[in-house]
Amino acid sequence: MTHRDGRGTLAPDQPREETRLPAPAIVRPGDTRYAELVVGYNQRWVGTPESVRLAASTAQVADVVREAVASGKRLAVRSGGHCYADFVTGPQTQILLDVSNLNEVHYDPARRAFCIGAGTQLGRIYETLYRTWGVTIPGGICLTVGIAGHTSGGGFGLLTRKYGSVVDHLEAVEVVVVDADRRVRTVIASRDPEDPDHDLWWAVTGGGGGTFGVVTRFWFRSPDAEGTDPAHLLPRPPASVLVGPAGVPWQKLDEDKFHTLIRNFSKWHEDNSAPDDPGTALASILFARPKSGMGVGTLTQVDATVPGARDLLDGFGAAVVAGTGITMAAPPREVSWLASTKFVGGGTLLYDPTLRSAVKSAWMRRGFTDEQLGAVYRALQRDDYPNPLGVFQLMSMGGRLNAVGSAETAMPHRDSVLYAEFETFWTKAADDEVNLAWLRDLYAGTFAATGGYPVPGEIVDGTNINNPDPDIIDPAVNRSGVPWSTLYFGANYPRLQRVKARWDPTDFFHHSQSVRLPG
Repeated sequence: MTHRDGRGTLAPDQPREETRLPAPAIVRPGDTRYAELVVGYNQRWVGTPESVRLAASTAQVADVVREAVASGKRLAVRSGGHCYADFVTGPQTQILLDVSNLNEVHYDPARRAFCIGAGTQLGRIYETLYRTWGVTIPGGICLTVGIAGHTSGGGFGLLTRKYGSVVDHLEAVEVVVVDADRRVRTVIASRDPEDPDHDLWWAVTGGGGGTFGVVTRFWFRSPDAEGTDPAHLLPRPPASVLVGPAGVPWQKLDEDKFHTLIRNFSKWHEDNSAPDDPGTALASILFARPKSGMGVGTLTQVDATVPGARDLLDGFGAAVVAGTGITMAAPPREVSWLASTKFVGGGTLLYDPTLRSAVKSAWMRRGFTDEQLGAVYRALQRDDYPNPLGVFQLMSMGGRLNAVGSAETAMPHRDSVLYAEFETFWTKAADDEVNLAWLRDLYAGTFAATGGYPVPGEIVDGTNINNPDPDIIDPAVNRSGVPWSTLYFGANYPRLQRVKARWDPTDFFHHSQSVRLPG
């Protein structure tokens, strides 16, 4: 079999790999591994597929897809297993294709790019790229997230202000697709606008997973990189960073101080988020938990190698608490970038795979209004919600993320200074309704003026497909009158539909929030 190589020419399938491997491992009900493999990191979604296929090569992926097409069975694909919705491990899935064994990271001199298997977790990527070549991609903080879903939704993290989104460094992608005649083939699509398959590359840069085909490999190289030395083809993270934790308990906060803290945090980002602003050396996460929890805290990271790094960190901390009369900061620590990545990625802010969870999100063009902050405060202070694992969270955005036009990649959110998450975790299925009700009330109250959802406007710019929200398609909950497709993809959705029509014309790859065929 052959495929296009991203430059408009045909090349042999699997240029680096294989000696063809045997059939992928198959796990069926009754196997001791089955219960582990039919659930991801969110225990709310437990599938009952007829089988789980653990593919270890692109050819194996194509074989599994071919079998599903021939049998007419519903296929879903998993990389890292961090989906918040039932796109993968829902009751509709009959064959679950697990690509976690596609986890190689290597430099490909033919493309002058780093080739990363679709099942590779972010922690492995960071370790391998940095230890071997001193480079990285500006991805997320949770180390067990898989690269396929992360990239397909845009991908961002603590280095995004300095280096942009993950997809801003995507050079090419390999995808197994299903044609109109139900023929399965493998395509490599590239960033090169002259590539006849360029539109498939574009769709993968934020159009979400499970829509266009099965991604098997990514190639990463920064768009302005020159030469053939791998050490200069992706961003080089700082040798060391200052990590500054800070916090204040609820006992020292009232509503006015809470408002002031959040306003100050937001205002600093409004003022320091131009693409080349020196403040892009700093990224921070603010989190506030219900009153049964810890209160309000921040975790801030600054490139320790830039001039005035400590002054930047201290100035930020002072700006956040200005006018409150409280002190939050603890002495910062200077550690290596990789050590910081492991610390943040392994911290309690992140995922316990034994928990149930739900999340909602918003891209923030500027800070919340006082009315919105009042709704957040009231939700966090409720006496009838004793769960300390609920969280309202703000993360630094802006900087180089906003140096790319909203239509240059499928991920359209290119003028935000903050990213907001509304999230909760719990343990028992019996507690689903109370936790979902609290989260819905928090979110609906925050965006009450626009029907309970962050309708793009002066303050917000929709929501994030990588934090999928099952409620967004329910008009009883999303009363905004704005479709989920606009909230996720903005003006890019019609183009995504055209790409869908070309590359998945039979809608073989679909779930409840995948891109729809036009018409």
